[in-house]
Amino acid sequence: MRWWDIDPVLELEKDLFPEDAWSRGMFWSELAHARGAEATRRYLVAEVTDEETESGVRVIGYAGLATTGEQADIQTIAVARDHWGTGLGSTLLAELLTAASEFECAEVMLECRVDNVRAQKLYERFGFAPIGFRRGYYQPGNVDALVMRLTDPSTSVQGTQING
Repeated sequence: MRWWDIDPVLELEKDLFPEDAWSRGMFWSELAHARGAEATRRYLVAEVTDEETESGVRVIGYAGLATTGEQADIQTIAVARDHWGTGLGSTLLAELLTAASEFECAEVMLECRVDNVRAQKLYERFGFAPIGFRRGYYQPGNVDALVMRLTDPSTSVQGTQING
């Protein structure tokens, strides 16, 4: 993901997460830590050719990872509704876990809305296990988050078949 991807990512973000969408500033802040020798973030976009858009491409998914020492945190994964069930979420997650391995992280953490069963099943297929809750984590809707952890992301990616 680069700065010019932020506007189309925000459109998708607002569609998928209307109550707790990230702001432009949040994405800018994350991307500021995603380049150079001191990078601690990895952000990706998935695009398809779309001649109806000004740029000729449409963002259909994005994902982000932040690292601190030996721990990585999946910050976000999103897939356009018209691409649900295509394996794109698995592909984005696998890319983030590969990045966590490249950053030499021993474990990967994430928070997932308790009402997002589709995402929870994806994470479980990759070996994430629930370890707790964060009450009222998603605001302003006051929705709880399920906290999940994966140990040794390198073996998870190797052992998971990705469709798409």
